Amino acid sequence: MGRGIKLSGDEFDQLDRLRFSTSSADVFRNCLIILMSDGGDTIASIAERIGCTTFTVKRVRLLYREGGIDALQPIKPPGRPSRATREFVDAMKKAVEANPLDLGYGFSTWSAARLAAHLAKVTGIRFSADQMRRLLHREGYSVHRPKHTMKGKRDEAAYEKAKEQLRRLKKKP
Repeated sequence: MGRGIKLSGDEFDQLDRLRFSTSSADVFRNCLIILMSDGGDTIASIAERIGCTTFTVKRVRLLYREGGIDALQPIKPPGRPSRATREFVDAMKKAVEANPLDLGYGFSTWSAARLAAHLAKVTGIRFSADQMRRLLHREGYSVHRPKHTMKGKRDEAAYEKAKEQLRRLKKKP
């Protein structure tokens, strides 16, 4: 059984304010662990009541002892930087806003795969169609399937005439 944590009135109030003002579930949980430790709960009972492991409770208590309230904020691991550089994103936005026909392609709408292939030619950075969709979504674009119609490619007057003839045929018994 580990040593409990004893908080002063100010420390308790700071943790309580942080707990109710945060939008992060991790910070809320971490504050709750420390507040429950101050209340005399054991590591096992805290873990059971909160629904986490005893390792998590021990880790949060150690973080608080070493770094205080600031240590309860989760640290985002650095990870690998994205290959989608600012220049790539700018080229992507420029391509999305452009008509593919104007760029010399034989189609009038972008698909994620077509856009990825175009940007690979332009920037030298290759992404899959799925990753391209994620990048587009991150930048505020939505990906839809194009609705293919013959409007503009057919003789509209002949189409309307044929449509009217069909209507008349359906009305005759």
